[in-house]
Amino acid sequence: MIATIQILISLLIVTAAVGFVAARLQIPTAILLVITGLILALAPGLPPLELVPESVLLLVLPPVVYWSAVSMSWREFRFNLRPIALLAIGCVVFTTIAIAAASHWLLGFAWPVGFLLGAIVSPPDSVAPLSIARRMQLPTRILVILEGEGLANDATALILYRFAVAAISVGVFSFPQALGTFAAIVAGEIVWGIGVGWLMLRLRRWVNDPRIEITLSLLTPFLAYWPPQQLGGSGVLATVTTGLYISWNGLRLISAATRLQGVFFWDFFMYLVEGMVFLITGLQARTLIVHISNYPIRQLATSAAVITAVVIIARFAWMYPAIYLPRWLFSTIRRKDPSPPWQVPFVLAFTGIRGIVSLAAALAIPFTIGSGQMFPDRDLILFLTFSVILVTLVGQGLMLPPIIRVLGLANAGRRERHADLIEEQQARRRALEVVITRLDQLAVERHLSDDIILPLRSHHRGRLKHIDEHEVGDDGHGKVARLYDEIELLLIAAERQEVNRLYVAGELKDEARRRIERELDLREAQLANERGGE
Repeated sequence: MIATIQILISLLIVTAAVGFVAARLQIPTAILLVITGLILALAPGLPPLELVPESVLLLVLPPVVYWSAVSMSWREFRFNLRPIALLAIGCVVFTTIAIAAASHWLLGFAWPVGFLLGAIVSPPDSVAPLSIARRMQLPTRILVILEGEGLANDATALILYRFAVAAISVGVFSFPQALGTFAAIVAGEIVWGIGVGWLMLRLRRWVNDPRIEITLSLLTPFLAYWPPQQLGGSGVLATVTTGLYISWNGLRLISAATRLQGVFFWDFFMYLVEGMVFLITGLQARTLIVHISNYPIRQLATSAAVITAVVIIARFAWMYPAIYLPRWLFSTIRRKDPSPPWQVPFVLAFTGIRGIVSLAAALAIPFTIGSGQMFPDRDLILFLTFSVILVTLVGQGLMLPPIIRVLGLANAGRRERHADLIEEQQARRRALEVVITRLDQLAVERHLSDDIILPLRSHHRGRLKHIDEHEVGDDGHGKVARLYDEIELLLIAAERQEVNRLYVAGELKDEARRRIERELDLREAQLANERGGE
């Protein structure tokens, strides 16, 4: 137990250190964590650390998928449902078939084993590509499609994975039966996800305590994921549905205090979970070396090169027809959604980076089949999966920024960001105008005196003036607004210093000091949020 705690603390230290270095080098943390884990795994003297697949599929995947769905805009997801479905379902199935064919004809795998390998390596991971895409200011729609694909593709892949494992174990596979089961799983998980989202929102509103609500939010992804997963589904689609439902309806049913604390908790929790997972992914190298020691080096290198190449090429082969063919065939799609330039499908195809779900699925392959025989090519599948992850995550991940620059897409979303800032400013102004109008109505309805109304009116008119001074120009906020924010931050610092002096002098009790500090923190956070659009 003590050794486990020591290992956990060591992993946290490494995760924090790598995160610090990655931020300074402007490298996605996921990539640097995998490289660090790989180096540590090959270092002599360190004990091997083997990833338990159930811990990823049952403990890590649900909260990761859930929070991604909650953070996703339901409106954007619905608007881009067609391209997201074409990638999350169509591209995953196409890649699975391509891998099965290549592994059967070129490497001599049996068809069921090839389909299993294809299902494992077919779903891309969106963590590293999205961090790069946001930093490079790609257009919003590309970000939405990548994020939406990352939400749903795991469900498709894990369902195919279960079909392939069953086919290998039993030795029989029926395509019509599998198709019907697939449709039933999709429909059932969507219904279950909506039900869980509805129930948890009402339960959280009923308890009306931020600490209990955040605890319930932490339990929500597991309640959405585990039952469908245990009944033979993937659980992912139900979790995604729950997250999207809460994202759409949570604003009405979740209190402001819970949202403030919940966002901080989930951001921090996801940072730790994703960081640890990518670090442990790299640490699997030593375990893999032990498992593949009986295979010839030439066979390993050839197999890895073939499978990795097919994974990358299959995404490109699917991407262009999936984007342009529907527009050529249907005029309604063409009019509503004109064809993008060729650079857009290229960058979408280049972001096919594989991650932890693929590794967890490979590790979860049973050691024996129903007849008691060893599962065919299990160790080789595990090695090929790790190779695909390493090449795509490190290779494509590091090449993605220069590729974006060469394609001319760097900062292509800057105009969208500028338009979003203008829209945000207008929304703030209109909301405050409604506030001032409502204040005047309350003054008449309740016969309020000027002693009450004037300070409130002055405060909100000051907020309105502050927004008007934040003119959104080509360089972001105006100079007057920046100077205002700078002075306000200096005043907050002076106030905080005086509060601390009074506390040290014994003229202020702990509880009062914490209340004042919380108010100052909220004011400072509000200024930071307003300056975040610069």
